[in-house]
Amino acid sequence: MLSSAKGIRILGIDPGLRITGFGIIEKVRNHLTYIGSGCVVTGEASLPDRLKTILGGLSEIIQQHNPEQVAVEQVFVNINPKSTLLLGQARGAAISAAVLHELSVYEYTALQVKQAVVGNGHAHKEQVQEMVMRLLGLGERPRPDAADALACAICHAHTGSGLLALGTRSRSRRGRRL
Repeated sequence: MLSSAKGIRILGIDPGLRITGFGIIEKVRNHLTYIGSGCVVTGEASLPDRLKTILGGLSEIIQQHNPEQVAVEQVFVNINPKSTLLLGQARGAAISAAVLHELSVYEYTALQVKQAVVGNGHAHKEQVQEMVMRLLGLGERPRPDAADALACAICHAHTGSGLLALGTRSRSRRGRRL
């Protein structure tokens, strides 16, 4: 992914309509450094207002932390198609924030993320939190949504360019364009 001593900053995003987790790490060679994490909380507002909050919140985070790449968790197909569609809209707002800042976007399934971080694609949330804490040398477990976002960033750092890229311009050559 990177051949020089300069690190690459990765923003991981766990999209959600009520809570969107984010996590920023930096990778220098094989060393990962925790930069920050948290959640964009939309509350019980209307759908357009929630999407605006996600877009605005992530745009602020991107401006503040200057990531070079973004890793987003893919939406899984839920039993309830309406829930899946709503989650897809939250994911779209998150991807839009990255694209507006001309960042390359890579996506990973929950199975890929858990496999990369825990070694088990069917790991429980607590296991993901624990491994994120250990891998990044954190003093305590991050919130579940922030931990999932950090895990997504860690997965991207471990796998390089990702299997699927929603890259922008010439940067999309790192993966398959969707």
